[in-house]
Amino acid sequence: MSVEAVSQPQSGAFWRGARLSIPVVVASAPFAILFGALAVDNGFSVAEATLMSATIYGGASQLVGIELFGHQVAPWLVVLSIFAVNFRHVLYSAAVGKHIDHWPLLNQAIGYFFLVDPQYAEAERKGENGEDVSFAWYMGMAVPIYVFWVAESALGALFGRLIPDPHAIGLDFLLPIYFLGLVMSFRKRPRWLPIVIASAVASMIAYKTVGSPWHVSLGALAGVLLAAALPVRQGDAVETAEATI
Repeated sequence: MSVEAVSQPQSGAFWRGARLSIPVVVASAPFAILFGALAVDNGFSVAEATLMSATIYGGASQLVGIELFGHQVAPWLVVLSIFAVNFRHVLYSAAVGKHIDHWPLLNQAIGYFFLVDPQYAEAERKGENGEDVSFAWYMGMAVPIYVFWVAESALGALFGRLIPDPHAIGLDFLLPIYFLGLVMSFRKRPRWLPIVIASAVASMIAYKTVGSPWHVSLGALAGVLLAAALPVRQGDAVETAEATI
């Protein structure tokens, strides 16, 4: 097989992944800009805010970090807080791992770094449908999201004070709508509804009692615990197989 024959399918897979990144880039833009602006307000330089987006690459945990930095909290508590907010990514890695275990180890390490929420959802859905989760497709989706997140964070740090409050014009609602669409795409899974309800209720209670962004991880944990506690029915395997057709 020629090199051109191999590169053309990889190029096509990359651009198919890139198309999936477009709604994520649009929905996450207000939050990236908001992070950059808040980081500067909390004493970060533009370079520091951009570096934080490039290295941590997690919107909720970045906002937690700058909030704690602003209160001069002990470094170990900052690290622990960021880990707690991002704990769901441990579950993401376990789920996606079975779809990318055929990749070289270096590619897997790169893939796990880019494993944010929409990346997980699309990779999991592709794997469940019996499609190959190729490195080219994965990076096609991951690279634009990452590049725009970092670039928009820098723009927010530079010009954030010139941008009106995203809450006032409803831009902050774009990302929840996108994630709702991701959740609905898994609705054919067995016992999807009670798990989603448990996660949503626990998240709302945590939001009112513990506060944001801890409600994200606590809601996810409630859903995982309910899923683990529910008895396995004999027909679940058949239902799961039918849901992927």
